[in-house]
Amino acid sequence: MKEFKAPDLNAPRFRTKRLNFLNRSTLEEFKGKYPYHSDLELQTFSDIIKLFNGMIWQTVIDYRDGVELPESLGHLFIGTCPTSKKVNVDFKKSKEYGKVIQNKNWDTDNKLAKIFYTNYYQKYRFANRELWGFEPVRQFKRTVASVYPENYQRYVVMNPGVRISTLYKKAMSVHQKAERDQIRLEEYDEFKLD
Repeated sequence: MKEFKAPDLNAPRFRTKRLNFLNRSTLEEFKGKYPYHSDLELQTFSDIIKLFNGMIWQTVIDYRDGVELPESLGHLFIGTCPTSKKVNVDFKKSKEYGKVIQNKNWDTDNKLAKIFYTNYYQKYRFANRELWGFEPVRQFKRTVASVYPENYQRYVVMNPGVRISTLYKKAMSVHQKAERDQIRLEEYDEFKLD
């Protein structure tokens, strides 16, 4: 077994600068568009947005098919993936024992949960959609990590060689076929012979 070199927690870190959209200018733009909410404060505005986003990611966790994001921004879901071919280090145990110890995910039959975002379906056509990405917040990632071992069979199984858009189109075509069959059954009359 290889020796484990614990990371230096006091070492300098590189942090990318981020633009926060929950600021006064966004609030003023919102108030200009919706004058009815002119008495809204920044903290309340921020709390409403955080609550809505929390409800979205909780729905993604609760339902297998995930969530279609508002304003046709894309689709968000959790997928089950095979284990990574790289070494998946369990940092807590490795630091404790001083050796590199791998995390084998025995609770989930050696499978991993990943949060997927896709906007390649036909109805998500908007300008520069290839440049869009999704980065989940820490609470979302940690909740997925805690819930996944209990219900890992619930989520969509992702094959490494298949594109997400292909799986999404296939699921949608099965759903559309079921709807067409239901309509045909409603229109069917066994006594009409012509």
